[in-house]
Amino acid sequence: MKTNLLILILSFYLFNYDLISQKNNYHTSKASIFENINVRNIGPAKVSGRITKVIKDYTNSNIWYVTTASGNVWKTLNSGTTWIPIFEHYGSYSIGTINMDPKNPNILWLGTGENNSQRSVGFGDGIYKSIDGGKTWENMGLKTSEHIAKIIIDPSDSDNIYVASQGPLWRSGGERGLYNSSDGGKNWKRILHISENTGISDVVMDHSNNILYASTYERRRHFGILVAGGPEGGIFKSIDKGKTWKKLKNGLPTGDIGRIGLEISPQKANVIYALITAKKETKGFYRSDNYGETWKKMSDYQVVDSQYYVEIFADPHQFDKIYSVDMRSYVTEDGGKTFNRIPENKKHVDSHDVIFDINDPNYIMISCDGGIYESFDKMKTWRFIDNLPIIQLYRVGIDNSKPFYNVYGGTQDNDSFGGPSRTKNRSGIRNSDWFVTTGGDGFQVRVDPKNPDIIYTMSQYAGIMRYDKSNGEKIGIKPQPGISESAFRWNWDSPLIISPHNSNRLYFAANYLFQSDNNGDSWKKISTDLTRNEDRNKKKVMGKVWSVDAIFKNVFTSPLGTIVALDESTLSEGLIIVGTDDGLVQITRDNGNTWKKHENFPDVPEKAYVTDVLASKHDLNIIYVSFNYHKYGDFKPYLIVTKDGGKTWKSISNNIPKNNFVWSIVEDHINPNLLFIGTEFGMFYSINAGNSWNKFKKIPTIPIRDLEIHKEEDDLVAASFGRGFFIVDDYSPIREFTNDILSKEGHLFSVKDVMQYIVASPEKTATGHNFFTSPNPPYGLKLSYYLKNDLKSKYDKRIETENFKFKKGETINYPTKKELEGEAKEKSPKTLLTILSEDGKVIRRIPGKNKKGYHENYWDLRTFSYRNIEDEQDFSGALVPPGKYSVYLEEFENNIFKALSEKFSFNVIPIASKSSNTERESLFEFQIKFDKLFADVEKLIDDINNKIKKVDEEINKLIKSENEKDLSELNNKKGKLMDLRMELTGTISLNYADVFSGSPPSLLRRLGSMNWELYSTTSKQTKTHEKTLNISKEKYDQLLNKFKNLQ
Repeated sequence: MKTNLLILILSFYLFNYDLISQKNNYHTSKASIFENINVRNIGPAKVSGRITKVIKDYTNSNIWYVTTASGNVWKTLNSGTTWIPIFEHYGSYSIGTINMDPKNPNILWLGTGENNSQRSVGFGDGIYKSIDGGKTWENMGLKTSEHIAKIIIDPSDSDNIYVASQGPLWRSGGERGLYNSSDGGKNWKRILHISENTGISDVVMDHSNNILYASTYERRRHFGILVAGGPEGGIFKSIDKGKTWKKLKNGLPTGDIGRIGLEISPQKANVIYALITAKKETKGFYRSDNYGETWKKMSDYQVVDSQYYVEIFADPHQFDKIYSVDMRSYVTEDGGKTFNRIPENKKHVDSHDVIFDINDPNYIMISCDGGIYESFDKMKTWRFIDNLPIIQLYRVGIDNSKPFYNVYGGTQDNDSFGGPSRTKNRSGIRNSDWFVTTGGDGFQVRVDPKNPDIIYTMSQYAGIMRYDKSNGEKIGIKPQPGISESAFRWNWDSPLIISPHNSNRLYFAANYLFQSDNNGDSWKKISTDLTRNEDRNKKKVMGKVWSVDAIFKNVFTSPLGTIVALDESTLSEGLIIVGTDDGLVQITRDNGNTWKKHENFPDVPEKAYVTDVLASKHDLNIIYVSFNYHKYGDFKPYLIVTKDGGKTWKSISNNIPKNNFVWSIVEDHINPNLLFIGTEFGMFYSINAGNSWNKFKKIPTIPIRDLEIHKEEDDLVAASFGRGFFIVDDYSPIREFTNDILSKEGHLFSVKDVMQYIVASPEKTATGHNFFTSPNPPYGLKLSYYLKNDLKSKYDKRIETENFKFKKGETINYPTKKELEGEAKEKSPKTLLTILSEDGKVIRRIPGKNKKGYHENYWDLRTFSYRNIEDEQDFSGALVPPGKYSVYLEEFENNIFKALSEKFSFNVIPIASKSSNTERESLFEFQIKFDKLFADVEKLIDDINNKIKKVDEEINKLIKSENEKDLSELNNKKGKLMDLRMELTGTISLNYADVFSGSPPSLLRRLGSMNWELYSTTSKQTKTHEKTLNISKEKYDQLLNKFKNLQ
């Protein structure tokens, strides 16, 4: 009965909400006013992310360019002290390589699409060129290459460029092979091509002899499937700059070959090295002494994972010394006969790039999944670059901590961890504010909604731990098979939720769905296998079924046939939706007793990966599902909804860009029409239940893998794969938007109660520029407003009219004298956010922007100061006491105030203050008295200075124009004025400060000290302060009377 009543109420609510939505006629173009809403990136940089390449400017070794697997491109001018992102809003976030013109360091070539083939790799859109040191970039073509491994610039001809394209990883075709441009990238010619499945993974050039060596790479990856080599792999050589090629065979392995890393000895160009991944008998490190004509296998050394490494680097200081980057990297000093682990104590593993210093044999830089590490002592010690915020996040979690919630994330190879969404510190969120919850590759983190100390944290393949933040203890709680039961199939990124109906209940998914009602102490299956349970080894890859002996077949891949998306309805306990990696959506309405399978969705590929499922918070019958088919070369966004519990489905992808597949979807908890999605290249919102979408333009080109909404704060929290966490602080204006707002002259969006506290300064200010922090939101009350039109001065209006007429070729009317005088006399118009006390007194007028559109401003919870109230930019005065206040939007134009919005009431709520409201009121009154006195003292000083100037001018006038006149009286007056100023300021002149030993402190010194002492406190003023104020007031009155008597 209760359930039916709830459904009836919800149906009535949603029906009316839909009517309102239709009446307001939502459109993407109208809601675009929020596209530039502020988005806060909180890092962190405590851990970094995967680096693919670092190069240094050969004219200035302090300038570095860093490319990342999924975090754009970064530049430092000071050896890593500070960083600038220089490729944030282009067509790709994933970078394979970068190179610098050997004749001009400002010319850079950038190959997009990571040059590895692992599970989380991003794809690119070709090759870019910059001619201004990375300030701007131009796409030069090869847009379907998707993964560029290497770029070579001919040192004898900067327009002669070679590009090694591995080609698409998930499909055949594309611009795959070795490409050459002889005209600086205007045109490209494929000069080495094997097949539609085989690309070029490495290319090196012997510049002294114009010889090119290239390695071919046949590979393919799909969901749960990998083949990392084939019969078309090998090494090719050209002695005419790529015009003709021959395959090198003598001494090299035959049959299936995987990825090959190449290097030319910097000491002897005839010596070539090749690290070849192949089958057990043929894999190894090969060396040639005769320009590749014959080869010798030096050892069986092979990297752990050919899809992820296989790059070698020759030491310029020692012949036959070669570094091989690997999960744990190795070096050989005898041309490959033996390999030894390099010292990596205090250094992250999974390395990808090595840089040497030609002038310093002790120096080495190795970049890896954990960022950039430098050693200056032959790897005895390492320096970590801890200010590069490129962390790759798979998942995001949030808690309900007070006063600020924490954000949690699981990362690619850099642990699961948590940290504050904001702090009370002036410096913001520091690296030291973050803490690790579990190691490994991090994934889903869920926090008990009733106890923020209890955290469920995870590493790869369901390595779930229950972590108690209060004491640091953690215990493994992963479900285990019973006797004779087959192993469960866990995804790399296994889904976990806490039931919204019972915080002790967990749901966790492998190929089965598990339930625990005791916080993970024990588990039970509540489903059969919910996947298709297909054998991946029987699936065709590159047109055939590969044998078990295929190169690195399915190594380091998730098993196929796993549950990857999971949600439970907040409206109905036991209504659970799961999505699988093989295209199924399964729904139970009775907590797993029965399941309904859904497949064959409209316009969705049959076995597309289900990236997310979402049960509506407002309607039992509404379910959203997002799919991803990119690992079959299909980058389209697939996002569907059912409004009848799964009977019918329809697409709501609409205007999402065609190559921007969807990772995550969340729904606003108040407005059912407001949705947010995270995609491969950013984040979008819809105010009409998915009929159209608008992009958050302040987020860089980056994957947004997961989203959460913090209901109390109305914050949207996003996990990006390469740039850390992003937060849209209080997105409620988007929720409140209607087309009616656009017809108003101005609109103030609703405001919330605000927390008041003293902003702390826990560090010294001289931390150095390398000290990394992420920003807090501005302190105080957030004020969001909309202006229909620009608020312009008379001058601005005239200039705009004249420019318009000029462009149309019309005659411009010359302004009259009266009009020009009106412009000169006009007080500039202003947009103001006016704060009132509960009894209606003006507490503060906050100047806003006069430009049309959406704006955000903050009130710092302080009243105005009398000290410079006459100036355009006034000081902040005393903190207001806790209590009720109101705010409205108004404009000042033509000497008249005009309200543009209704008033919104809100409360200022103190946190961490130990003072009572009465004490706070007393402090505020005291500070107002003090501020007024300070203002009076400063005015008296100004008046005295002006009077001294006038007396001095009179003296000068008499000296120049009178005969033998006695000026003693004027000089005596000037001296007395200076004595008054001395008592006020303690200075003989405005330009010379002097504190005389034993003299009473000047009035300005007394007030200045008290101003500093009282600015950052909510504690009641001390007796000393009261005494100082009384002394200062008495002294001021005396000096004011003396000054009046000198007039």
